[in-house]
Amino acid sequence: MNDEEIRQQKIILFDGVCNLCNSSVIFILKHEKEPTFRFASIQSEPGGKILEWYRLPQDFTEAIVFSDRGTIYLGSIAALKIGQHLKFPWSLLSFAGFIVPKPVRDWAYSQIAQHRYQWFGKRDVCMVPTENLKTRFL
Repeated sequence: MNDEEIRQQKIILFDGVCNLCNSSVIFILKHEKEPTFRFASIQSEPGGKILEWYRLPQDFTEAIVFSDRGTIYLGSIAALKIGQHLKFPWSLLSFAGFIVPKPVRDWAYSQIAQHRYQWFGKRDVCMVPTENLKTRFL
């Protein structure tokens, strides 16, 4: 990935071994208003390059990373920003989510992120996209 590609795309980095994260990617793919997002697992080479571009540690798995044409969003803000690109009612819920004070949203997000393997499980390997979705993954 080069600078220009990062500045032109909406990229979601996710923890490729996390069951919740993989389910979230599938949910996003099913509910996007239009095919907007590109995806990469944090553990992949493109994911690592994007982490490096934003000066995040290579072992960063604390939060979802949403790169919106060169602007980075993490955690609850990333989730809400992504949700704004989904079909109704998810987009409306995302806009409404900003009503919740940021410290409360971030606390809830961090609790889910911290316990996601325990609550939702973990895979040994990252998900492999189907043939028709391969172009959406970096």
